[in-house]
Amino acid sequence: MGARLPLPPARPAPAADGRAPGDEGSVERGEVMSLLRAFRRDIQAALERDPAARHWLEVLLVYPGVHALFLHRIAHVFWRWRLHLVARIIAHVNRFLTGIEIHPAAVIGPGCFIDHGMGVVIGETAEVGENVTLYQGVVLGGTGKEKGKRHPTIGNNVVIATGAKVLGSFRVGDNAKIGAGSVVLSEVPPNATVVGVPGRVVRLDGRKVDVIDLDHADLPDPLERVLRGMSQQIEALAARVRELEERERARAEEERLIAGVSGGVVESALSTREAGEQ
Repeated sequence: MGARLPLPPARPAPAADGRAPGDEGSVERGEVMSLLRAFRRDIQAALERDPAARHWLEVLLVYPGVHALFLHRIAHVFWRWRLHLVARIIAHVNRFLTGIEIHPAAVIGPGCFIDHGMGVVIGETAEVGENVTLYQGVVLGGTGKEKGKRHPTIGNNVVIATGAKVLGSFRVGDNAKIGAGSVVLSEVPPNATVVGVPGRVVRLDGRKVDVIDLDHADLPDPLERVLRGMSQQIEALAARVRELEERERARAEEERLIAGVSGGVVESALSTREAGEQ
């Protein structure tokens, strides 16, 4: 019998998650490179959007919003690896160090900037797009105890100002702006400006947003408009009351003059009559 050809070595069975053995190293290297790219985008976002930022080293060392994003991105990797306890511990340390609470399951895109950051809360099923800016006290939360998707999805280039609350499972469109102190409970279309409690759209496609606009202080206030309208109505009513009072005083003066003239005529007639009788 001729020599038998050697059989190729048996291929190892794939891992439970579908990766072939030996791929773990490439996946881990990919994770590291992805984290490094995200870290770089976060630092660049702080330099671009904070006029107080002078140097990348300053941002890296003393910006709590950048620190919070760094730690969250690491915690998120552990969460995706199903090491949930480790991820939660990192998130807890993150909150202790920065005052910013981000659930490790939350998805945050690159280029996010958290300015100051104290009191910011981002829930478990929240999704944040690219180049989003969050100011202190912002809450991306849920409205109940339901399971599944219960937190908002934030589009790209969105600015959420100080103290704003976005509550519920809906989308905030790209390039939207949410004013300080607003409470948003329903979907926000792209290129819209929302202010008030509850949040109302006060500007929509008023102008095209080509760059990230951080001018969140100059926003129309619908409550101010209502109060101004009420003040104008009160002034109009006060003017009407003054007019009616002037008319009443004029009428009273006229009646007094008429009464005086009538009294004089009667008195003169009586005097004439008495003189005639004498």
